[in-house]
Amino acid sequence: MANVVLDVSDVNKTFGGLQALSHINLQIEEGKTHAVIGPNGAGKSTLLNVCVGRLAPDTGAVMFDGVNLTGMDPYDINQLGVARVFQTPEIFLDLTLIQNVEIAALAKRDGAFHFRPFRLMYKEKALTEEAEHMLEDVGLYRLKDEHTGNLSRGDKRRLELAMCLVQHPRLLLLDEPTAGMSRHDTNRTIDLLKRIKERGMTKVIIEHDMHVVFSLADKISVLAQGAIIAEGAPDEIRGNPKVQEAYLGGAHV
Repeated sequence: MANVVLDVSDVNKTFGGLQALSHINLQIEEGKTHAVIGPNGAGKSTLLNVCVGRLAPDTGAVMFDGVNLTGMDPYDINQLGVARVFQTPEIFLDLTLIQNVEIAALAKRDGAFHFRPFRLMYKEKALTEEAEHMLEDVGLYRLKDEHTGNLSRGDKRRLELAMCLVQHPRLLLLDEPTAGMSRHDTNRTIDLLKRIKERGMTKVIIEHDMHVVFSLADKISVLAQGAIIAEGAPDEIRGNPKVQEAYLGGAHV
């Protein structure tokens, strides 16, 4: 049996009177790509926020490799080997692309730093080379010395992906990683995520683009109104009438 690296157990989350997550049970197997799909407002981003410590569940627990993440701060969860690409890119807009990736690499290596991290960057040749390699991987190397505020939305998402990858996480959570990208850039991102899978990295992907989902996912969970209504291999989900009704009003996914 495959090792379960992330175990979400009976998680509930409410906002006022709204039940955002209802008795969520989710097991993510190591080395697999697990997609979470569902209509807008289904609770997908809330689920990821619970997994990375941005939200505390009302009840239930999230375990990562046997460690209970419930109540931990997001930066401590990140240091354990969990990285997330956000729906709205979280990057340093007043820094260059290479500086963004270098900061992510430093944060992972050192945990925290208390004085101007770039002062001694000239001594960090290996770190800089790795940051450049990650920018090459996501197709942004030619822009490495540009300020990130000048990037398109799609390029900002690719930069944040590079910032996550340079940390070499054991688990990568991606919240609509191809949103705002052209079809060409989307396909390039799919190819990159496939290469990551070959390296053994576990991924959870929230995505509305079914082309992306069916290109990458080993397993799919379907959320609707805060509850998982179906789970299985892509072919099982594609033909599930309950999924088609909840997700696309009866249209085929």
